[in-house]
Amino acid sequence: MCQLADGHNFNVKNKAYYADFFKTDVRCRLFFASPLALASIILVASPGVEATPSFSRQTGQNCSTCHTQAFGPNLTPFGRDFKLGGYTMSGGSGIAAKLPALSGMVTGSFTNTQKDQPSGTLAPGYNQNNNFTFDQASLFYAGRVYGKVGAFSQLTYDGYSDRLALDNTDIRFADQLDLDSLIGLDIPMTYGVSLNNNPTVQDLWNTTPVWGFPYTSSGVQPGSVAAPLIDGALGSQVGGATAYTMINNLLYLEAGAYGSFSSNSQRAFGVAGPDRVSLSSPAPYWRAALQQNWKGHYFSVGHYGMSADVVPGRDQTNGADHYTDVAVDANYQYMANPKHIFEAKTSYIYEDQRLSAGRQAVGDPSTGNTFLTSYKLNLAYTFNQTYGITFAYNKTNGSRGPIIDPAAPADAIKPNSQFYTAELVYVPFGKSSSYLYLMNLRTSLQYIGYSQYNGTNTDAQNNNTFMVNGWLAF
Repeated sequence: MCQLADGHNFNVKNKAYYADFFKTDVRCRLFFASPLALASIILVASPGVEATPSFSRQTGQNCSTCHTQAFGPNLTPFGRDFKLGGYTMSGGSGIAAKLPALSGMVTGSFTNTQKDQPSGTLAPGYNQNNNFTFDQASLFYAGRVYGKVGAFSQLTYDGYSDRLALDNTDIRFADQLDLDSLIGLDIPMTYGVSLNNNPTVQDLWNTTPVWGFPYTSSGVQPGSVAAPLIDGALGSQVGGATAYTMINNLLYLEAGAYGSFSSNSQRAFGVAGPDRVSLSSPAPYWRAALQQNWKGHYFSVGHYGMSADVVPGRDQTNGADHYTDVAVDANYQYMANPKHIFEAKTSYIYEDQRLSAGRQAVGDPSTGNTFLTSYKLNLAYTFNQTYGITFAYNKTNGSRGPIIDPAAPADAIKPNSQFYTAELVYVPFGKSSSYLYLMNLRTSLQYIGYSQYNGTNTDAQNNNTFMVNGWLAF
C-alpha cells in the first residue's frame, strides 16, 4: 500500500500505473483574459460541466490527469479515485493551493436545425432557427471542505430560461478501512457517504444519466420527450443520502434513498414550477459495479436502479404514479498510451410504469401499466488529450398507451425515438505543455441526426441539429 497526500491509501500497482501514465505534476495554469478576449471565447462557448480548476489547484495535477479529454465530465481511473475519495485529495503547493475551492464557468452556443422549429416551441425572444445563445454562467464550490469531507456544488444561471438555481450538488465524506489490522487481509477498502440532489450525480462512471454523453446541449435544441425517471426527471427536486464502498479497487457497492424537497425549498433553490413533481415516500436507489484496470486496459460492468412513487404536479388528489427503473452498463477505456485513448460505453434502462394517478386525472380508472426502455452506445477516440471524436447511438422505445387499455386514444402514440450524435472536440489547455494557468476551454462541433422522433418516422430528419459548442472554466 502507499499513501497519497490526503491520507487515503491506494494500491501500489495503481499508483505505479498513474505515475507511468501521467508523467508530470504540473497544474493547469492561470490566464487573466481581457474583456474583449473573454467575450470572443464566450461566443463559441456552450453548456456543460465539470472539470473545475479548483480541483487542479488543490491536487497539483493537470486537468488531463482526471479527464480523458483534459476537460469535461469524462473521467480517467485517477479521476474516479479522486471522486471516490470525496474530492479531498491534496498535493498542490504555493498560493494557488491556498485559494478557496471556487471556480466559475461561462457557456454559450450556436444552433441550427434542418427545418425551422414550430412557432411557439422556443422561449420568447428566440428565432425559430439559427440561434446564438448565452446558455449558462455557473459558480462552483469544488474541493475539500474540511478533513475528510469534500463537495462538488454548482449554482447556475440558465440564460435560456432566465433562471438562477442550485444545480448538481454532491457532498461527500470518505475514508479508508484498514482490513489488515482488523481481519489480517491486505485488501484496500474505501467507504463513504454522499449527500446529493440528483440520482447518479455521485456516480463514478460516465455511463449513467447525469454525466453521460453528450456532454453539451442547449435549451434551443429539439429533443425527444420520453426518458426514464432516473434520467434527469428528479434533478434538483430531491435530496438523497447514499452509503458506498469500493473493495480491493474491484467491487463497488452503493445504496440509499431520496425524498422530495418541500415547495418552499424548491422555490429557494430556484427549481419550483408547475411541472415539478414530488415523491410520496422515500425512493430507494442502488448501485453495484465491477472494475479492473489491466496494463492500461480499463473495464467496468455494473447495474443500478431506483424505485419511486411520484406525485405529478405535487397534487396528491389522485395518489401517485409508480416507477421502477433497472439498468445495466459497461465501460472500456484504452489508456496505455496517453496519445491515443479509445473508449466504448453503453447502458440500457428498463422502466416499469404504473401510471394510476395520471390516468385517474383524466377519468380513466385503469392502473395504466406501461413501460419505457432507453439504450445508449458511444465510441470515442482522443488524440493527445486535445482532439477528440465521438459517435453515439440512442434509442428509446415504449408503450403506445396503457397495456391493459388497448383502446387508448389515437394521440397516445409510442414515445419511440432513434438518433445518432457525432462530435468533434478541441481542448487546447489542461496539459503539462499548456501555457495558461488554471483555466480551461472546450470547443466542439456536434451533429444530431434523427431517424425517428417522438413516435414517428415522418419528417423526423427535420429535427436534425448542428451545434457549435464549447465552454470556458476559470
